[in-house]
Amino acid sequence: MSDAEAAAARIRAVAGDEPATLALVLGSGLGGLTESFEDAHRVAFADLPGFPAEAVSGHAKRVVVGRFAGRRVAALEGRAHAYETGDAGAMRTPIATLKALGATRLLLTNAVGALDPAFAPGTLVAVSDHINLTGLNPLTGVGGDARFVDMVDAYSPGLRAALGRAAAAEGIALGEGVLMWFPGPSFETPAEIRAARALGADLVGMSVAPEAVLARHFGLELAAVSVVVNMAAGLAPAGPSHAETQAVAATGAEALRRLLARLIGSLHD
Repeated sequence: MSDAEAAAARIRAVAGDEPATLALVLGSGLGGLTESFEDAHRVAFADLPGFPAEAVSGHAKRVVVGRFAGRRVAALEGRAHAYETGDAGAMRTPIATLKALGATRLLLTNAVGALDPAFAPGTLVAVSDHINLTGLNPLTGVGGDARFVDMVDAYSPGLRAALGRAAAAEGIALGEGVLMWFPGPSFETPAEIRAARALGADLVGMSVAPEAVLARHFGLELAAVSVVVNMAAGLAPAGPSHAETQAVAATGAEALRRLLARLIGSLHD
């Protein structure tokens, strides 16, 4: 039995056998969204084989299974980052576990810096594509032809359109942009931000891109929504900080909750 199968079995022992066809990964300052779940069951990452146990401030590191907007949902409160382990595939087992719990769709969330001045702190942005020039890939060392993942339209056009409709229905401004992945933990330099802008990035962040590759590897339909928490390095008088990330993400969490509730309530299997 793989770690993912064993983890899924432990979660089912707590939360029951009903499949969770939709899964969420909740980033810095966004874990409070699970307070809206009904009949919620929580299992700590530390109790699941193959899950990252080290905690980053702002990440609770729990799996929460419950009902949200009328659907059975499995959410990861927190994630593992490449900067914690040196492994771009640190989320392989958690995402495989979501698949084993019945997920067919995965919605990623994270906190990001903005390169586009139109995306003020607090803005929600749907990720349309990503740039990864780090040389790191979560499928390095994975065998078989399934590692050669097609990343064209990795961020589902259908789910992005549904996000747009949900945002309009809720009166929420939702941007769309390209995310460039920097693995951290240090924030980007102003020179790196200028390079990212020249390459076509609108956002920068320390997550999502590796998970997007893993999601496609496991055959999950994918969407990602980022909460802008600051203007990227060199674009504001003060540099970014982790404290700012947590504080501003928390202010955007209610709009994100409303957006996801509307979206999830509109989806059909």
